[in-house]
Amino acid sequence: MTATTLFYIILAILIVNFIIDKALDALNAKHFNDPIPHELQDVYDETEYKKSQAYKKTNYKFGLLTSSFSMVLTLIFLIFDGFEYVDNIARSYFENPIIIALIFFGIIMIGSDILSTPFSYYRTFVIEERFGFNKTTKKTFVMDKIKGWLMMVFLGGGILALIIWFYQFSGDNFWLYAWALTTVFTIIMNMFYAKLIVPLFNKQTPLDAGGLRDKISNYTNSVGFKLDKIFVIDGSKRSTKANAYFSGFGSEKRVTLFDTLINDLEDEEIVAVLAHEVGHYKKKHIIFNLTASIILTGLTLYILSIFISNPLLSHALGVDIPSFHIGLIAFGLLYAPISEVTSLIMNWISRTFEYQADNYAKKTYKAQPLISSLKKLSKNSLSNLTPHKAYVFVHYSHPTLLERIKNLKLKA
Repeated sequence: MTATTLFYIILAILIVNFIIDKALDALNAKHFNDPIPHELQDVYDETEYKKSQAYKKTNYKFGLLTSSFSMVLTLIFLIFDGFEYVDNIARSYFENPIIIALIFFGIIMIGSDILSTPFSYYRTFVIEERFGFNKTTKKTFVMDKIKGWLMMVFLGGGILALIIWFYQFSGDNFWLYAWALTTVFTIIMNMFYAKLIVPLFNKQTPLDAGGLRDKISNYTNSVGFKLDKIFVIDGSKRSTKANAYFSGFGSEKRVTLFDTLINDLEDEEIVAVLAHEVGHYKKKHIIFNLTASIILTGLTLYILSIFISNPLLSHALGVDIPSFHIGLIAFGLLYAPISEVTSLIMNWISRTFEYQADNYAKKTYKAQPLISSLKKLSKNSLSNLTPHKAYVFVHYSHPTLLERIKNLKLKA
């Protein structure tokens, strides 16, 4: 195979993926005006449903614009040897392969972020503002960007530097060291994300003693689930949309409730949402997802180690001097179809797990408050109640609201 052939394969992968993705978006958009299913008639009134339809259509059109812009820029960058241009800039200042790679990816990432920032700004301060979701101030928006860049430099740059260093001293066996590094990093992030990362962006405070905390404690004690750390996060700092999540293991296990969730739901509904999350723990879904992520990372790194030394990867992107960082870019583009397949499988497993967690909440608590909480959360986020089945199959990590409610109403 020649470098030219490989280049055209990369272009074909990008274009085919884009066409499939946009076709699914268009198919899904055709169902925006479908009548609401009988089981969901109480989610929206007529005015709210029209608002949700307008929100879906606005996001669809905006997503089409942003993705098309990104696709055109990517193709221009590839066709006109943009990677070679950036690589030459990095090489003009330093000779160390690690420093060159860091400068190369720094230019790519920051340049990409600068180009995408106007779209992000518009989505936040125009679209989300128009539909009543946005609570982000311009100061918060800017600070989030700066913090994100700093994390990219120190965390992303540090991990990349170590992986290239592993490659330099161990050659094709670098993937074992890189796998060990990413595994340790993944476990640490799962354990201490709430302590290390969240405080950079949000304020967390322990849930005050009172009725809600007592109800949560009574439930967790009834199912033998020790939970002492219950926190409230200031999600309303950025959006009116609500959420809740578990993080950590063992003594670091904690639940975090968005303040918007507490404001939007009744105590019974919050406990039902919590029961669903406990179900994920009891059913070992957290461990499975962590293990699957580690295994998939190892498999990807192993495949990368087979091809990374081949200069054909660098030449396919128009770069004459083969290097790890250019090979990594080419491999990432070529690996996209495999990534899509693994994503489909993991989404299917995730949807199965959501049913299991719902069933656990129904069995150990109550179905009705979970149903009403799901309806409220869907209403408050103007969710799409009639997505196309193909779109759900490809993109959804959760079953649709209708599917979850039908499942919760089934007799045990």
